[in-house]
Amino acid sequence: MSELLALDNVTAGYGESVVLEGISFAMQEGDSLALLGRNGVGKTSLLVTLMGLTRMHGGKIRWQGGDIARVPTYLRAHAGLGWVPQERFMFPSLTVEEHLTVVARPGEWDVKKIYEIFPRLQERRNNMGNQLSGGEQQMLAIARALMVNPKLLLLDEPMEGLAPIIVQELMRVIRQLVVDKGMSVIVVEQHARLALSITKRAIVLDRGQIVHESDSESLMQDKDKLDRLVAVAH
Repeated sequence: MSELLALDNVTAGYGESVVLEGISFAMQEGDSLALLGRNGVGKTSLLVTLMGLTRMHGGKIRWQGGDIARVPTYLRAHAGLGWVPQERFMFPSLTVEEHLTVVARPGEWDVKKIYEIFPRLQERRNNMGNQLSGGEQQMLAIARALMVNPKLLLLDEPMEGLAPIIVQELMRVIRQLVVDKGMSVIVVEQHARLALSITKRAIVLDRGQIVHESDSESLMQDKDKLDRLVAVAH
């Protein structure tokens, strides 16, 4: 497999404020990564840095071999970075189906395939974005990112605030994407064991730096280390 994404000593933040310092890691095509850590350590900042929404103070971001550190956000999306932010960003004036079709790009994912994995969205296809429950909005946010036909899917706290039955449904879909379809994914998730159960590798951040990197299975099995590194519900 060829290299998909690589960060080389990335330092970034907001204005003059540095949030991430010296971040280096690489992902191959088909790789999946759990991005863990306590609140406020830079997990979301790392995702938005990949999307070009922070200020780079140093380092390089390579995407399929090319440096994208100065590439605008919309071109990163066109190049295959699919982002599902915490905020979901539903458009109240668009129906579910319009949310999907307005961003559609050629590739494997189309409306028919989206409805196959998210039948609830098909049932609600004529509802407006603000008429959906929180769980349905999260499904739509993931579905919308898939319609861009990304090469790498960035999921920021996809289970946050959702009922257990919805969490189970979303976990089924994400596991299907990662395990069955071999999609490359980075998952930021406070519930560490959920993220570790659907990924191959794990990185733990603390104060904007990588303090642990391993395969997901070994970290999940080492309860003491997981508690020490993450110290949140898992």
